[in-house]
Amino acid sequence: MSIFSSTFETSNESNLPINFNWISLQEIKQLDEIIADSFIQPILLFKHSTRCSISRMALKQFEKQFKTEEKVALYLLDLIAFRTISNEIASRFDVEHQSPQILLLKKGKSVYNASHHQIDAAIVLQHLIM
Repeated sequence: MSIFSSTFETSNESNLPINFNWISLQEIKQLDEIIADSFIQPILLFKHSTRCSISRMALKQFEKQFKTEEKVALYLLDLIAFRTISNEIASRFDVEHQSPQILLLKKGKSVYNASHHQIDAAIVLQHLIM
C-alpha cells in the first residue's frame, strides 16, 4: 500500500471515493429526479474529475470539512466517465462547466456553485440554512 492509497482511497468499481455518503450520478434521467427532490430537500452535486489532482484534493478537503445536521442529498459525478451528464448539468442550471465544481440545488435551481479552490464547506452550510 502506498502513502497515497490511504489518502486517496477509492472504490474498485468506479474510481470514486468511498469514505463519504455520496450517491453516484450515472444517468441523465437522474437529473429529473434530483430536480424534483430539490423541492423536498437541498441537493448537493459535486462534479469530480478522477484524473485531476486538484479535483481530488478539493473533494477530500470538502469531505473533511463538511459536517451538517441539515438534511441534504449528496451526489457525486465522475465527469470523466459521464461527461454528457456534466454538460447537461451546465445547461440545465446555467453554470459554466468546471472541474471540480459543486452546486447546491433548492427548488429546482442552483442557489450556489463554486469551483476549484473556491469550494468551501462553510459557505455551502451557510447556503443550506438560508
